[in-house]
Amino acid sequence: MHHYLMSGFIFALGLIFGSFANVLIVRLPKKKSVIKPGSQCPLCHHKLSWRENIPVFSFFLLKGKCRSCKKKINLRYPMVEILTSVLFLAVYQKNGFEALLFIRDLPFVVLLVAITFIDLEHRIIPDSLSLGGLVLGLVTSWFVEDLGTLNALYGAGLGFLVFYGLAWIYEKMTGKMGLGGGDIKLLAMLGSFLGPLGVVQILFISSVTGSLVGICLGIIQKEKNIMKTSIPYGPFLVIGALFYYLLGYRIWFPFMTPI
Repeated sequence: MHHYLMSGFIFALGLIFGSFANVLIVRLPKKKSVIKPGSQCPLCHHKLSWRENIPVFSFFLLKGKCRSCKKKINLRYPMVEILTSVLFLAVYQKNGFEALLFIRDLPFVVLLVAITFIDLEHRIIPDSLSLGGLVLGLVTSWFVEDLGTLNALYGAGLGFLVFYGLAWIYEKMTGKMGLGGGDIKLLAMLGSFLGPLGVVQILFISSVTGSLVGICLGIIQKEKNIMKTSIPYGPFLVIGALFYYLLGYRIWFPFMTPI
């Protein structure tokens, strides 16, 4: 019974923080405060009452429309809230109920969700999320038994240097920007949470999934040169990070220990 009650609590917490992730997704690209004003319709700026601001449930109660202007509410809102809750549950199942869950693991999930949807929509990764996450990862790494501050620094350094080096080489060879600065900072942040081995696996998983999606989109869009199909890379880095973080290194290297 205790386990089910805690799972319900974590799921509800995920809905609440998923709602906050939506605020980050909407306001950070516009460089607006995430605190003021309170929640409102992004179209008519109608201030939402508490009944209109209940994660997921309000969307269905309002039948997917703003109570004031009657315009459709973006489906992303309930999607982000539910996704955050599911990831919160997955992290809780993996790590159990402990202090580190609330000061490191769950904030990490919120950062990843917000970064993913901002990059998908705006093709940017705000420094406040990537660099803020980098600091959080480094500061809390001392408390992670299988990581430690030194490995967190190694991971952050490796993540930064790999992407910075690739971007520099690509620009020198083609005269064009390849990877954005946001991706470089994001991989550094992920390295601070997951260490050097995490960075290696993130690079592998993101390369495979990104290439497959890029090729499929190129075919669908009938691009003449499929390999030049432009897609935001941040979400694929997040996919790789979540895969490694939740499923662990043993899937890929059962004979190895974490670095």
